Amino acid sequence: MSVIAEMVHSSSLAAEWERIEILAQCLLEARSGKAPAEPLIQLLKESQHQVEFLRRDKALWDKLPVQDLSQLALDLLAVTYAACSNPNVALMYQDLQQSNSLYPSLAFTYRLLALNDQEYHSVLSLLEPQGVLLSRGLLLLDGEGPLLQLKPHPAIVALITGLTPGPLQIPGAVQINIAAHWDELIIPSPQQTMLKEYLLWIHHAEKVVNEWGGRPAGGPIALFSGPSGTGKTFAASVLANELGWPLYRVDLGSLISKYIGETEKNLNALFDAVHGQKILLQFDEVDALMGKRGEIKDARDRYANMEVSYLLSRIEQHQGPCILTTNLRKQIDPAFQRRFHFVMTFPRPEANERRALWQSLLPRHAPLDQQLDLTLVAEAVALSGGEIRNAANHAAILAVSQQKPITMQHVTT
Repeated sequence: MSVIAEMVHSSSLAAEWERIEILAQCLLEARSGKAPAEPLIQLLKESQHQVEFLRRDKALWDKLPVQDLSQLALDLLAVTYAACSNPNVALMYQDLQQSNSLYPSLAFTYRLLALNDQEYHSVLSLLEPQGVLLSRGLLLLDGEGPLLQLKPHPAIVALITGLTPGPLQIPGAVQINIAAHWDELIIPSPQQTMLKEYLLWIHHAEKVVNEWGGRPAGGPIALFSGPSGTGKTFAASVLANELGWPLYRVDLGSLISKYIGETEKNLNALFDAVHGQKILLQFDEVDALMGKRGEIKDARDRYANMEVSYLLSRIEQHQGPCILTTNLRKQIDPAFQRRFHFVMTFPRPEANERRALWQSLLPRHAPLDQQLDLTLVAEAVALSGGEIRNAANHAAILAVSQQKPITMQHVTT
């Protein structure tokens, strides 16, 4: 086997990590006031030659969407992900930055890669919100200015290391796991049709933009309105299960801060964490934040309006589906409603829908008394879907405790 063939055969991202380790060692030598020794310089030259060869041969970064990335962009990826795979690099990053952070700052990257002014400005362009590294979900950022940190994306770390990623940590959000399917979603037909169109948007928007020349619209963003218990979260769970994606419910209350600037920081952390991920986001009770705007009396009123605008702006920029829910649609400022691609109302169920809900929500294997008349129950009591679920569970518990089939008395207690 030739030397070149052997290099290709053994190629892996280890070559990238080794180069970064040598660069860090050179920087450590320089920090101590010594010029890097000739053997270290020679090792760096050999390492850089190998990395250049393997990059040309497409033998590196082949699992990631790095097509057409510049050498400088690949350098930024190498600097960011080296500490995740090479413990020596991680330790040197902490030493060189005099902190416990494994994430390289912009200033540190400038020194490590020995960038000139033109290259530094190119780096700034690459790290813009619409830059290729962020838009492809290859990097996350934290902070600003020279101390801006380049952070690895958990999904990319999993691809590089081959390890199964742990549960995704999304600031201000919790995962909702509901085994919900279309045949269990009992809502009017127009709403069912609109939900299916929402899925069509997700599945086909990329082709409309990339092949048909349509305008990128982000999202899609939907507003689900209706009283509690009418199926808004259940419908979102149906969509998530149909997509095969996790559903995360966002608690806006935990993200909104009374301190100026903190809300934007919290929202940035949220959207950075989900960037490039196949995730359905649900923002609950947005009427509390997006109420009709009154007279601006002080700086706090003005800042509250800015918070709402910033939230909507981040949602619109997010290349993924979002659902906002409200119990009080009339309280939402009309100026905000035009930002939604879909607006769906979830009404309280009619009698025939309530009967279908009773049939669906009573335990499927539970014995039912012959005198149990679900049509009569549905017509007599105008409950929401959530209330019927609770009543059905309560009736089943009572019946089991008495070792009897479920009776009229159980469901009406």
